[in-house]
Amino acid sequence: MTTLLVAKQVMMTLYSKYEVYIAPLLKFILAFIVLQLINARVGYMGSIDKITIVLIVALMCSFMPMNFIVVVSAVFILLHLYAFSLECAAVVGVGFLLMFLLYLRFSPKDTLVVVLMPVCFVLKIPYVIPLAMGLVGTPASAVSVACGVMAYYMIHYVAQNASAIAAMVDEETAAKFRFIIDGLLNNKEMVITIAAFAITVVMVYLIRRLSVDYAWTIAMVAGVVVNIMVLLIGDLMFDTNVSLPGLILGHIVALLLTAVLQFFVFHVDYSRTEKVQFEDDEYYYYVKAVPKVVVSRPQKKVKQISSQKSKTVQKTKNNH
Repeated sequence: MTTLLVAKQVMMTLYSKYEVYIAPLLKFILAFIVLQLINARVGYMGSIDKITIVLIVALMCSFMPMNFIVVVSAVFILLHLYAFSLECAAVVGVGFLLMFLLYLRFSPKDTLVVVLMPVCFVLKIPYVIPLAMGLVGTPASAVSVACGVMAYYMIHYVAQNASAIAAMVDEETAAKFRFIIDGLLNNKEMVITIAAFAITVVMVYLIRRLSVDYAWTIAMVAGVVVNIMVLLIGDLMFDTNVSLPGLILGHIVALLLTAVLQFFVFHVDYSRTEKVQFEDDEYYYYVKAVPKVVVSRPQKKVKQISSQKSKTVQKTKNNH
């Protein structure tokens, strides 16, 4: 454990020292991954489905605020959908506009969540996001999580029904709009996922705020249990075909990842908890103080051997 704590301290020191270089690099990597996934899922416009374009745009994102990555990702998606179907682009564009209004109104600082949510869905670990936001966010973070879920399912619906939409060439525009809108609004799996993730965010937030020992660990475990229960209940009610092994495995991975997050954000020593009581003219105060676990980096000591001393010892030996 001491080795891990030292490694954590080294990493935090390096990041604070070289943040001006590390932050743009991380934004570049994130933007590159997101744009590549978009091109892989809905790569209908060949002019932007090129590695050189992705590299240039990702480089631009590295020097811009995080919200710029969200805007660029939405533009890429809409351009691809416009090349595929004008109706798809229009419906998804309206959906993005509504999501941006909600996101900017309630949780404008959770940009990373909106970007990472679809990526985590592709990696089959979406459950880590609501657990993490319950630990480090607020109940309003449920809005940004919901926006990320809706963005993924809209892209997924178009990609899954691309052949059916493409076959509606001779259909009227109104029929195409109706088909796309009905498919998105009647997506019960998306609705259940949004409800489960929102409940999980709020539940984890409320528990980790409690003044009890190991509140964060209890919150993570409770969040996993609640999320699984809501998803399974939704599956029983609406037959969403949830894979139970995948559900359990995904939550185990999510629990491990959030444990890593807790190690870096909230690692304390409950064995040294102190309770303090004091008062002023108007109030009595009861304070529970839990110290953080902090270790200092071990200092390497280098022992120098004087050459002059070595020569003196050698002369003494020769005289004898």
